[in-house]
Amino acid sequence: MSSATPPAVSSTSHGQLWSVDEHLDDILSSVHPLDPIELQLLDAQGCVLVEDVTVPVSLPPFDNSSMDGYAVRVADVAGASEEFPAVLTVIGDVAAGQGEQPTVGPGQAARIMTGAPLPPGAEAVVPVEWTDGGLGAGPVTSMTAHSAAPDGASGEVRVHRPAEARAHVRARGSDVRAGDKALAAGTVLGPPQIALLAAIGRGSVRVRPRPRVVVVSTGSELVQPGEQLADGQIYDSNSFALTAAARDAGALAYRVGAVADDAETLRSTIEDQLIRADLIVTTGGVSVGAYDVVKEALTAVADPDEEGGLGAGSGVEFRKLAMQPGKPQGFGSVGPDHTPLLALPGNPVSSYVSFELFVRPAVRTLMGLPAESVQRPRVRARLTVDKALTSPAGRRQFLRGVYDAEAGTVAPVGGSGSHLIAALAHADALIVVPEDTASVEPGTDVEVVLLG
Repeated sequence: MSSATPPAVSSTSHGQLWSVDEHLDDILSSVHPLDPIELQLLDAQGCVLVEDVTVPVSLPPFDNSSMDGYAVRVADVAGASEEFPAVLTVIGDVAAGQGEQPTVGPGQAARIMTGAPLPPGAEAVVPVEWTDGGLGAGPVTSMTAHSAAPDGASGEVRVHRPAEARAHVRARGSDVRAGDKALAAGTVLGPPQIALLAAIGRGSVRVRPRPRVVVVSTGSELVQPGEQLADGQIYDSNSFALTAAARDAGALAYRVGAVADDAETLRSTIEDQLIRADLIVTTGGVSVGAYDVVKEALTAVADPDEEGGLGAGSGVEFRKLAMQPGKPQGFGSVGPDHTPLLALPGNPVSSYVSFELFVRPAVRTLMGLPAESVQRPRVRARLTVDKALTSPAGRRQFLRGVYDAEAGTVAPVGGSGSHLIAALAHADALIVVPEDTASVEPGTDVEVVLLG
């Protein structure tokens, strides 16, 4: 199943500086929604419906009681009070799930449980708390306190309050009616939607599956968290951050352990992951250094004569973007199914910002969400800083920030360095400084990307 249209060749853009919008547009024009499949309800959680779901049967399917109590006729309890209770003959019980019910006639009542069908002849339900509980035994709350008499009756009940027609009765179809649209195509299925589908009898639904995203980090200096660090080594945080971000975006995400700076090893690793990937994300090795392994591995794979493997159908282009952080980026496809691949920079903040701006929209496009829903929401907020912020000319800068929705303000957190991961952990927004702005004064109205 092809989900991306690759660039014509694998290459590096020399000299050209892409804008953030141009790069994103190129990605979204190449990535297409996954093909729909039929899934069982629990397997469909987090997926997007591809068709409207119509209610086959009304909910509730019959009039039923919203309380434990007694099903009565309104006229029989009119004027009832503590001093002058209405005394009714209890003709039997009505339980939830019970098929045949007794008919309530004048001067009669049927003991009824929550969710049980309203029996014929009854017009309302009086809660057990409004009665003596039956047999004149005084107020009780247990609906199993009295057993039925041999003739099917269970004595008498004294009702101390009147009831209006339909009191404590859930009307048939009061939730949804047969023929109503239960859920519209494009709905993301969460727990409430799964509950509704089950309630109307749907055991499976047609959806676009959650995209499978494989995250690969590169760097010989990277060590698995929990292991001992040697000189010159650091813990691999990027693969954890991006895998978590992919799951947050709606994907089924798989993290691959850090790959050393070896092009053949990286190629082999990516090739092995193609079987379970709708999208591959790499981090690191996309700049201009001597060990930029991703660029080395993926610019060498476009062999039109290669059958299978990475080379077949591959085309990955590496670019420089007019943004900070995240200037070096790569995008294209690999393997015979043209699996889309996004290559992100290795600095922690750069990789995370790049994910939010480019990978998240790609994931949500694969899910089949509408264009207006694939990106994070954006708002305007007043910048609260002690002194003006500076930004490099010609680049769109994304600063970590803390957004106060009530006050309508945003404040930077941490510096602008792309290695400052601690500040990222405290941010819930990105402050956007446009390419043509070199300085932003305190109190300025700025664009804010909401991450929470």
